Amino acid sequence: MRRDDGSPGFGVYIHWPFCAAKCPYCDFNSHVRHQPVDQERFAEAFRREMAGMRERTGPREVTSIFLGGGTPSLMKPETVGAVLDAVAANWTVPDGIEITLEANPTSVEANRFRGYRAAGVNRVSLGVQALNDIDLRFLGRMHNVTEALTAIDLAREIFPRLSFDLIYARPLQTLEAWEAELRQAIGYAADHLSLYQLTIEEGTPFYALHRAKKFAIPDPDHAADLYELTQTVTAQAGLPAYEVSNHAVPGAESRHNLTYWRYGDYVGIGPGAHGRFVEGRQRIVTIAERHPENWLAAVEQNGTGITSGEQLTSWEEADELLLMGLRLREGIEVHRYEALANRGFEPERLSFLQQQGLVESIGNSRLRATQAGMSVLDALVADLAQ
Repeated sequence: MRRDDGSPGFGVYIHWPFCAAKCPYCDFNSHVRHQPVDQERFAEAFRREMAGMRERTGPREVTSIFLGGGTPSLMKPETVGAVLDAVAANWTVPDGIEITLEANPTSVEANRFRGYRAAGVNRVSLGVQALNDIDLRFLGRMHNVTEALTAIDLAREIFPRLSFDLIYARPLQTLEAWEAELRQAIGYAADHLSLYQLTIEEGTPFYALHRAKKFAIPDPDHAADLYELTQTVTAQAGLPAYEVSNHAVPGAESRHNLTYWRYGDYVGIGPGAHGRFVEGRQRIVTIAERHPENWLAAVEQNGTGITSGEQLTSWEEADELLLMGLRLREGIEVHRYEALANRGFEPERLSFLQQQGLVESIGNSRLRATQAGMSVLDALVADLAQ
């Protein structure tokens, strides 16, 4: 697989919006359908949307492709193959770039996985979320631990690279219980783990239940302790954090997600997908219609499902670069920020934050948040952006 060259990159994100069931914590653009989805129609709409995007981006070399959702593993391998062929028809896709597909353990079967591999997928990201059945039921997941471990084994056998997600800071979760579960996960992990703290998002079933005091999540101090434990255990096991919530064996970082955090260009294809790329000399944002059938109708009638967009000012770009880049262990290129902001960081404020142990310089060219800074990242970014 092609190695990361350190550039921001150009990614293609494809959103498959359908799920077998909606998880109570999820605020992503996902939809349940009780009738079969016309996958051929959606694949054709993806192709049309990409052709329009190609006119806007011009010729580009793709550094990564990501099929997210929703549940992309509900797609037939033929659908995945058609979508990947459409990417290659519009942009240059070098051999060996990272091509990721998200999968849920309940939709995993050997023939389907082998079909995805034959279509070109070389990395799978499994939504495991927990390694005990009680918490899996609480999280609304349709699989059990046995099914999750079967899916992990199958993915390791078929795909060159594997990642899986866990959600922690769950109700009543102790440090000891999380450490045991995390060490178990590391034993199964191939080269990458995404570890997210449970957050309560407005508009989700969990939001109403939490407001009604049907359950409680850890208080900020306990959540911070869980975060610190996570950093320690993963680093000791050779999967250090390269981003706030993502851990990898060095060299196995997600190239696609690095494009987001390095503030690279990416196109978003599909219902609710967002894109950010340079058109002409201006960085623009695109946002697609969220409702799947409305998006499909718009593409079929108008050639695009994009419903809104904006041109970013250099100041807005600088703020976004700071917000995204400081999530990374590698930090940001100071000169790139200065060129966008048309100014440097305020020296006294920067010196104060360094003395507080929240940021540190890497040589003369980069700035990054320390581990202490990562735990107060929003406030840190706001401070630096003033």
